[in-house]
Parts: sequence; structure tokens; C-alpha cells
Amino acid sequence: MRRFLLTFAALMMAASAAQAEMKIGVLLGFTGPIESLAPNIAASAELAMQEATESGAFLGGRKVTPVRGDSTCIDAAAATAAAERLVNSDEVAAIMGADCSGVTTAVANNVAVPNGVVMISPSATSPALTALDDNGHFFRTAPSDARQGQVLARVAEARGITNIGVTYTNNDYGKGLANAFANAFEAAGGTVALSVAHEDGKADYAAEVGALAASGAEHLAVFGYVDQGGRGIIQASLDTGAFDTFLLADGMIGDSLLEAIGDALEGSVGTAPGSDSPNAKKFQAAAEAAGLKGADPFSAEAYDAAALIILAAQAAGSTDRAAIRSKILEVSNAPGEPIGPTELAKGLELLAAGTVIDYQGATDVELTPEGDASSPYKEYEVMDGKFTTVRIH
Repeated sequence: MRRFLLTFAALMMAASAAQAEMKIGVLLGFTGPIESLAPNIAASAELAMQEATESGAFLGGRKVTPVRGDSTCIDAAAATAAAERLVNSDEVAAIMGADCSGVTTAVANNVAVPNGVVMISPSATSPALTALDDNGHFFRTAPSDARQGQVLARVAEARGITNIGVTYTNNDYGKGLANAFANAFEAAGGTVALSVAHEDGKADYAAEVGALAASGAEHLAVFGYVDQGGRGIIQASLDTGAFDTFLLADGMIGDSLLEAIGDALEGSVGTAPGSDSPNAKKFQAAAEAAGLKGADPFSAEAYDAAALIILAAQAAGSTDRAAIRSKILEVSNAPGEPIGPTELAKGLELLAAGTVIDYQGATDVELTPEGDASSPYKEYEVMDGKFTTVRIH
């Protein structure tokens, strides 16, 4: 009898512990073509979870616990398996992720939507995701590449670029961005001499670079990944002398590219979601105080993605998956009491008291009915070995 009572008590304690926390999946490419970016993105999301836990105001004092999964960024089967573990074994309430557009689509279609689990991606930007048949379960805090393509075209035009070659990673992200850029660039009077896909993981990109150079393109746009084919394209271009300055998109903005290429990148330009608003600066300061790179691409978006999940649960008064889904748009949009970054305790307390909030967060969040963000972009230029912000679009 004593053994039975001890076992029963242990089970009750385990059940109580489970009820005292909400688990959030952190599904990012910890391996693969953006593996140098993923740790900072994950840690930024987990900063919001830590903030909510330490406030003591989340659902009467519950903890928020991150559970990581590896999307690989490019392997849909691996990402789906990781998501299934998060949803079915770890029993997460929602997922912060995934990251790259192709695996995000796969996880949404195969795991999240069928199981009624909310996903909020900080970085999946394919225009096709706007029309995803998600039954209200998919959101993103990074804007669509339909807009990034327009911004990149304006950047090119402002710098006097009229004839350009385009190479893009051969997936949903690359194709969507290349099409959006080409349409906007040509509408403004520019010429895309050649647009060609590249595969990640190759040892040699001389053939792709040779074709782009032979097209007569005077400049090269690289819409790839910082730790994979995009870097290889740039290195091959420099090695052969085919191109010496580059137009880069968000997947190429990272310190690992600067470390690999060095001074030869000086003068190259690119874009990534971000702003210099008071909220953005406040987040950057808080992130850097925690040892993170608050200005790096998708870090602010990750913080906001996690924060929205937490605030939606508080608004619903429950960690139930369907309840969280029902409150995402409510807490992310006006009207309501504005809540900025580092103010999750305030937001949680207001929601507990029945007050409506408008979470603005680190990226001045406002979501469309389809779950898309309408955030600005930073224009970067490589100056003195650093990606330096030169303007906001």
C-alpha cells in the first residue's frame, strides 16, 4: 500500500508540474543553410518566454518552457518529423516557427493544421504563404517577400542599377522572391538579363556564375542562404572576376558571410525586415543586455512571435490550442492598450484584469486577417566589414 501511495503521489506531482507550465515549440534550422542565424533567433524567442515566466503574471504563475526542434530549413521530411515530436510527444501548445518557407509550408500542412496547433513564423517570407489553407492557424511576424521584392527593386534603382542578373535558391523562398523582384524591377524600367536557380550544397558554382556573366548582366542579385549556395555563388563570382558587388536579400544578411568573404564584400547592399523605431531600439537594448544580437535579422520577429503566443493564451485564460488560435489577432492589433517589448508583465496583468491590449512589440506588430505582418525593411550596406543600416523602407 505504501508503494502504491508513493507511486500515486509521484504521478500527481508530475501532472501538477505539467499543468504549471506551457510548452512552446521552437522549430528552427539549427543545422542547414542558416545554422549560423538560428541560435540567436531561438534565444530571442526564449527571451520573451523567460520574461513572461519571471513576471509571475502568466496564468496565475505558470512557467513558459521552450522545446527546440530542428527544421533543417530545407528538409521537409525532417522538419515534419521534428514538428510531430513537438506536437505529439512534447505536447507543445503552439510553435514559434518554422523558419524557411518550404519547411514551414510542409509543417503547417502535415502537422500544425491537422492537429489544431498555431504556428507563428519569424522568418518564412514566401508570398505563397499568404494564401495557405491554414484554417487560421498560421501567422508570421516577418513580412511577405512580395514586399521585399519591391523594396529591393527600389534599392537597385536608387543606386543606378539598370541591368542585373539574378540567382536564387531553388525553393519556395527563392522562387517567390526572385519573381517579386523581377516584376518590380522591370516595371521600373530595369532589365533582368538572366534569372537562374542554384542548388544548395554544391562544391562548385562556376557554371551558374558563368551563365550569369555571359548574359551581359552588369550586377548580380543573390537570393540564397548565408551558409550555403548563396555564399558559394559570391565566392565563385569573386574568384572568376565575374561580379564584384552584390544585391542581397534577407537570407544572406549574417556575420558568417562577412567572416567567409572578407573585404571583397565592401559596397554590397541588401535588405532584411527591421526598423529603427523606439520599440525596435528598446528591444535591441534588452537583447544585447541578455547577451544576444538584437539587431540581427529575425531576432525581433522571433521575440514577437513568442510573445503573441503567450499573450493569446493569457487572453484566452487557457493553454488550450484552439483557445490560443482564437486570440492571436485580438492581442496583436488595435484597439487596445499599447504593449512594447520588455512589457510582457504589463500586458499579462492587463489581460488578467480584462483590459484589451494592442501588442506592438519589437517590430510594431500589426497582422492582416490572413496572418501576415506589415513591417518595414532595413537597407544595409557593407561598410568597414559590417552590415550597416543606411535607411528604412
